[in-house]
Amino acid sequence: MTDRVKRGKHPKADEPATGDARRDRWRKHRVERRAEFVEAALKALDEHGPDLAMDDVAVAAGVTKPVLYRHFADKADLYDALGQRGTELLFSRLVPAINAELAPVPRIRMALDAFFTVIEEHPNLYRLLVRGSFAGKQADADVVAEDKELIATALTALLGDYMRMFNMDSGAAEPWAYGIVGMVQNTGEWWLERRSMSRDSVVEYLTQIIWAAIDGLARQQGVEIAPNKPLEENKIAQFTRAHPKEETDVG
Repeated sequence: MTDRVKRGKHPKADEPATGDARRDRWRKHRVERRAEFVEAALKALDEHGPDLAMDDVAVAAGVTKPVLYRHFADKADLYDALGQRGTELLFSRLVPAINAELAPVPRIRMALDAFFTVIEEHPNLYRLLVRGSFAGKQADADVVAEDKELIATALTALLGDYMRMFNMDSGAAEPWAYGIVGMVQNTGEWWLERRSMSRDSVVEYLTQIIWAAIDGLARQQGVEIAPNKPLEENKIAQFTRAHPKEETDVG
């Protein structure tokens, strides 16, 4: 997976210290200030929707637009920062849920609830990232597609581990993983626009669909899995983002 947009003039929180105390303090200040502006942008999104402008963000942050541009190269840079914040919000809830030591059905339900809770709390952020543009400017990175790929890859490995544990053919793991992720994303977008049922209801319906597929395939191969009994071995999904020269853990 490729990196998101990188703009070297703006410091990142994970950059190593330079050893120059004064320079490092200034860098830390700029990182913190940039993070504050991203939170202000999230508030502006709540008020103005995904069509918000940089002026709206500046007002929410209590600064002038030129001050905002000292910390963001352009609208695409702010979009990228919002995308990274959205990824943090999602994975901070999704990863613990997917890796919870629970019975199969409660574990599925918890993971789905984590996703739907995040998009319910930040619907305009999700709409902005799905649309892939900010105030009419097309973004350089597809944040939603990147996260979808990351989740599907981790889920492929997780399902494969469980299928091999039950001596099942693990060849189905990858199409299953991508099918599940695609279904959940499409259902999430539908639910945000329609809101014809509660979050608990849509989570429960999807839980039933996913479990029915898993249970059906397992039974076809002579394997019975108790839906509400923890498995003897709890497999863990590893979420890693591949960079050109390295892999970095998410979270």
